[in-house]
Amino acid sequence: MANSFTVKKILDNDIEKELSNIGFDSSYLCKGANKYKYVNLKIFDLSLPQANILKQTALTVGADCAVHRDVLTAQTEKTDCILGGSISQILKIAEKLRYQPFSMKKMAEVLEKTVKPENKVMPKLMGILNVTQNSFSDGGQFYDFDSAIAHLHKLIDDGADIIDIGAESTKPFSQAVSAKEQLEKIEPILLYVHKNNINIPISIDTRSGEVAEKTIELGASIINDVSGFDYDNKMIDVVAKSGKKVIIQHSKGNPEDMQIKPTYENVVDEIYFALKNKIELAEEKGITKDNIIIDVGIGFGKTKAHNFELIHRIEEFKSLECEVMLGFSRKSLLDLKDESNEVKDIYTTALSALAIERNVDYLRVHNVEMHKKLIRLMENF
Repeated sequence: MANSFTVKKILDNDIEKELSNIGFDSSYLCKGANKYKYVNLKIFDLSLPQANILKQTALTVGADCAVHRDVLTAQTEKTDCILGGSISQILKIAEKLRYQPFSMKKMAEVLEKTVKPENKVMPKLMGILNVTQNSFSDGGQFYDFDSAIAHLHKLIDDGADIIDIGAESTKPFSQAVSAKEQLEKIEPILLYVHKNNINIPISIDTRSGEVAEKTIELGASIINDVSGFDYDNKMIDVVAKSGKKVIIQHSKGNPEDMQIKPTYENVVDEIYFALKNKIELAEEKGITKDNIIIDVGIGFGKTKAHNFELIHRIEEFKSLECEVMLGFSRKSLLDLKDESNEVKDIYTTALSALAIERNVDYLRVHNVEMHKKLIRLMENF
């Protein structure tokens, strides 16, 4: 028909290719593409002058900014804002804000940093080695030394980038394990790794500062503290002194009580600010952001709905400027309590594909082999 038109939606991440396909000027491709990539930013706790300046500036470039309804009548002193526009528009807003009062120059710098595009990188795989008797998935399976070493080699052969060794189960309603007991299980493995020149980073899953200190002496590269420094006040100083990486996880409560009706008003924002505060505390102690990995703590004081919302919105946590890890392997959010680990691994891997799309930096998994295959597949996109 003479007056018919063909219209097709295209994705933001395909825009450079599509612009090139229609013959767009190649010398302007990257900058031009920014006009077609849209972002929504939440900016917290602005004063009325700051909110009004931001809103008016956004409108001048064709973007928009939502504020609390009482800003117009000055019946509120503070407001959160939602700023929406193309990357090109956000950068124009930032440029204009540089010349505005009320600390808006600082906001300009934050906006520019936030919308800066990241290179797509596949996540590193952290293989789980539980040397416990009661872990939720494989408790007791690798409890003796020989079984643990055999599984260590399997994880490495399957392609793990890091091995995470834990001797204390922190599943819901579990009891604490003493530092002495943890070290009795972990030390022989670390000595074996050193003696046999096994060249792979070792992470230690522990809440104990004593365990962290001793295992770092024995060659551990990363401390994975599921309590986020809350369980042992010595932990943060041990990590700071060592200069090693640390995984700061969010956990609401202790394993004994964390799954008893966990509630949040806004699960994403509350955990975002909790982790932000932990990062600032770590920086005060001398731990730099490039040595911090954050983990929202799937299953640690969250309902199923909380867990899925966090996974869905995990990319928002990249604004904290630290690497991000997710660990949901074989966990209860999958609703597969009576299924085999083989079935749980299939569902875990499917969910991991979503996490990869959302640019996580680390995946903590039981089945490294299956995830390595997933990554090879995802590299085609």
